[in-house]
Amino acid sequence: MLELVLFDVDGVLLSEERYFDGSALAVWELLYSPRYLGLEGSFTANPSEEQIRVVREKVFLNDKILHALKGKGVNSNWDMVYLSFSYQLLQGLQEFSSHDRAQVRSWLESPIDGKILPEIGGRLRDIGFQPDFAAFLDTLQNTDAVQHGLLRALNDWAREWTGVPTDQFGRTSALWSVTMHVFQEWYLGAEHYRERYGEAPREEKRGFLYDEIPIRPAEEIREILEWLRDRELLLGMGTGRPRMETRIPLSALQLLDTFEPNRIVTADDVLEAENAAPQYAPLAKPHPFTYLRAIVPDEPALRLLRRPLPLTGADRILIVGDSLADWLAAGKIGCRFAATLTGLSGQEARATFEKRGVRWIVDDVTQLPDVLSGILNR
Repeated sequence: MLELVLFDVDGVLLSEERYFDGSALAVWELLYSPRYLGLEGSFTANPSEEQIRVVREKVFLNDKILHALKGKGVNSNWDMVYLSFSYQLLQGLQEFSSHDRAQVRSWLESPIDGKILPEIGGRLRDIGFQPDFAAFLDTLQNTDAVQHGLLRALNDWAREWTGVPTDQFGRTSALWSVTMHVFQEWYLGAEHYRERYGEAPREEKRGFLYDEIPIRPAEEIREILEWLRDRELLLGMGTGRPRMETRIPLSALQLLDTFEPNRIVTADDVLEAENAAPQYAPLAKPHPFTYLRAIVPDEPALRLLRRPLPLTGADRILIVGDSLADWLAAGKIGCRFAATLTGLSGQEARATFEKRGVRWIVDDVTQLPDVLSGILNR
């Protein structure tokens, strides 16, 4: 018997394409804009659709890097941008360390923020450094690090490649915040960025917020959500998107009101919990916190994080997701899990989920009634 259904958003309700476009553009800006590293190359804050396609192809190697990150359980676009940029930064520091290791040590012993990046970039330009995106793909394919371990691995790579011990890399670092805000400028656009953060963006951009594409026509998705509610199921969501990026597009598509307001959990809730309980950070998926918050919406973060897992009665909860990060979170909580094949890997993800014994696999959310009818009739 089911009582609660929790949905991921990207790759389940909404297409991830614009988020991936924004991720590629953020990495591009961090590498080539004079406001950041300013390496030799072109940059514009208002790219054409053709330029966006070229940038994404270059930065993510025809999405091979995206597939590799997803395969490692990295579900947050913020983390994807951070890892992609930080890797290239470390490659540059490795190359520069043969010229001036003392300077590299100075950079790595202090927080790397937006003020220091142009200085680093100037020195990297002097030695003719250029990013190597294929090297990042090779490293992802050959490392044993997965999920948030990849963020922690940046410190290990820094020490290995430059000879300088550092702890300046991670999800609570100054550089992570810089890369997150660059992505937010691309996705939100200037107007909503000002509204969200109370300050002007460093670059004026149009934003992708209103270009969102539902996985299926919005009316078909709403029909399924109402079908579930008609069977007295509560609906919630756990997404790596921030609050604004979740509510505005889903409201515009007339889907938001089908969910319980206190069970809509976003990246903002995760960041708030990390601030309240930093000893448990990072808490983004595949950590189960996002879904735990939707299951127990009113419990203080610290108490919620101390709950023993799996939760008692978790088999009455279904999580619907498109990624291994969702599956891992569901497994830790003890929830049932249904996989959709509408994420980045498409139908190729079926074999991945079947290998892990996922029982319910659907082409998209509109097929949920076909697989859930038997459970709901028990």
